Amino acid sequence: MALHKGPEKHEERTISVNPFYGEANPVGGMTEAPPTHRLPDVPLAPSTAYQLVHDELMLDGNSRLNLATFVTTWMEPQAGVLMAECRDKNMIDKDEYPRTAELERRCVAMLADLWNAPDPSSAVGCSTTGSSEACMLAGMALKRRWAKRNADRYPGARPNLVMGINVQVCWEKFCNFWEVEARLVPMEGDRFHLDPQAAAELCDENTIGVVGILGSTFDGSYEPIAELCAALDALQERTGLDIPVHVDGASGGMVAPFLDPDLVWDFRLPRVASINTSGHKYGLVYPGVGWALWRDKEALPEELVFRVNYLGGDMPTFALNFSRPGAQVVAQYYTFLRLGRDGYRAVQQSTRDVATSLAGRIEELGDFRLLTRGDQLPVFAFTTAPEVTSYDVFDVSRRLRESGWLVPAYTFPANREDLSVLRVVCRNGFSHDLADLFLADLTRLLPGLRRQPHPLTHDKAAATGFHH
Repeated sequence: MALHKGPEKHEERTISVNPFYGEANPVGGMTEAPPTHRLPDVPLAPSTAYQLVHDELMLDGNSRLNLATFVTTWMEPQAGVLMAECRDKNMIDKDEYPRTAELERRCVAMLADLWNAPDPSSAVGCSTTGSSEACMLAGMALKRRWAKRNADRYPGARPNLVMGINVQVCWEKFCNFWEVEARLVPMEGDRFHLDPQAAAELCDENTIGVVGILGSTFDGSYEPIAELCAALDALQERTGLDIPVHVDGASGGMVAPFLDPDLVWDFRLPRVASINTSGHKYGLVYPGVGWALWRDKEALPEELVFRVNYLGGDMPTFALNFSRPGAQVVAQYYTFLRLGRDGYRAVQQSTRDVATSLAGRIEELGDFRLLTRGDQLPVFAFTTAPEVTSYDVFDVSRRLRESGWLVPAYTFPANREDLSVLRVVCRNGFSHDLADLFLADLTRLLPGLRRQPHPLTHDKAAATGFHH
């Protein structure tokens, strides 16, 4: 979460209250305007408090036009009703809310089957607040398994985790918080994600695991999980090192099973020990819910599981958070029930069709070069063509924001810091019609951008608040 500090003295002010907010007497509503950075001395009428918050939130961007986020921004009204009915249920209190707990268990079973666990009944899993927590849990399990195998050397030896430099920032947090060395495979040329052989070469006796991404947030591409496992199989044959793989399927874990069923990336690969996904991304649920699954009980050390006598029940739990609402888990079960395999396939195919169509039409404009085409994740990245010198991707991002579109522009990490791109994330609810409007706005901006004497961005790091 973002860290905030209290206001300086000069920041203290009061909120301006519209006289009409007074219930019956317009003057009465103005007796004391509430402060912004300390608790008011007296209560406000609920209608007044609502309107003050409502008005300020109007300045937020329109989430449906946010092409930076992977997070679901549209659900059916019935899902919203269910979530409202469950928002007061504490997910952790499984004794008090046994049916909510049962729906969570069913979701885990459905995902185990979807991801081809050898024995879905023996797979172990849990819901989380999102993929970041799920990744932390998976990383903790990898570290604990390594520590048990190396009890004679640990804590003297320093564990490491191998992954591509394109991983989501939550993995950097994991390595920082749990004192694990991050060994990063850099980008090279037109390879924007992990190289299996390079990853294997970074492994040693202190490697707790290798993370494969399905797919990368930088460009929407799938990492070659099967090739990664094969490289680690060969490493084991040469050295005896048995390195497990965790698949960060934050987005692709809910795309590939439906659109790319022949792609082998999941528990069909014996080296894959655990998988996570975000229910609130292509799982099609409002934030925040994620899922973490382990191949079997051996993949999740028992000592990490807490068995708590809580409010009258014995409850096994594995989580960083304790109290959290059950609404998102219920919404996930609703969506699984509502769509089924055929429904998910139709929704994800429609989203991929929008992505590939829009990417192709942007390429036809002539000003841009595609890095990816949206044919894996429904996400594509593009940059300006080599002959374009009057503007850059940061100028495009800034100008699109004037029309309400939030499109991130950012620079790639080592060894491709020279490459700056725009990225478009297509989600359910971003229709062909909205894509047409986006393309029309982008096309309308180009003549003005072409007339610029040079790119107007001086500080690329400060050009956008998006950094991943």
